[in-house]
Amino acid sequence: MKFTKKLSIIVCGLTTAFLHTAVITNTYKSAAQAERQELIINGGFEYDSLIDPTNPETTNPNVTGWVKSGNSTDTLGTKIDNFPNTGKQGLSLGGFSAISYISQTIPTFPGQLYKLTYYLASTEEVPDLNNKFKVFIGGKKVSVQNNTPYQAYTKYTLNFRAKGRSTEIKFGYQAKYAFLYLDDVSVKATPEIKGKTIGMTP
Repeated sequence: MKFTKKLSIIVCGLTTAFLHTAVITNTYKSAAQAERQELIINGGFEYDSLIDPTNPETTNPNVTGWVKSGNSTDTLGTKIDNFPNTGKQGLSLGGFSAISYISQTIPTFPGQLYKLTYYLASTEEVPDLNNKFKVFIGGKKVSVQNNTPYQAYTKYTLNFRAKGRSTEIKFGYQAKYAFLYLDDVSVKATPEIKGKTIGMTP
């Protein structure tokens, strides 16, 4: 009788320990998976095909997952283009006479730290140089670049802490003489880091 009782206690203890281990393991896996999860839809701008891949002038104004805003004439210049950083396509940024915008609202956890990365290229050259590129996170302007001279796609990184269960990622742009190009936009949760929460690394 005593032996049976002891055996039951041992089995019960082992089962409890196993369950606790399973819960902890799953928690770690969930946290790791959350850090790897991509929150931006169509950040590589590959969802919408070019209307005519052989003619760069015949581009696609549809940009799945993103909302275009600004002057209707200028937003026509915001379109899928065959000038990518990676893949087959990137986004040509219109906004010749006024600032245009493209935005996307992503799900976030309040207090969680996130990393936004994007690649920006410019085809404007001196002396015909008149462009602007702005980044807004959750309605707050966090980065401004003026008169970016000709450059190949260049990576930029911004870290931010979410304030709500959703966060708007928004880009504002204008290029009077040529084009700015955007590609490989990404937002993922990231572990805590020391220093400032919002900052830009080119």
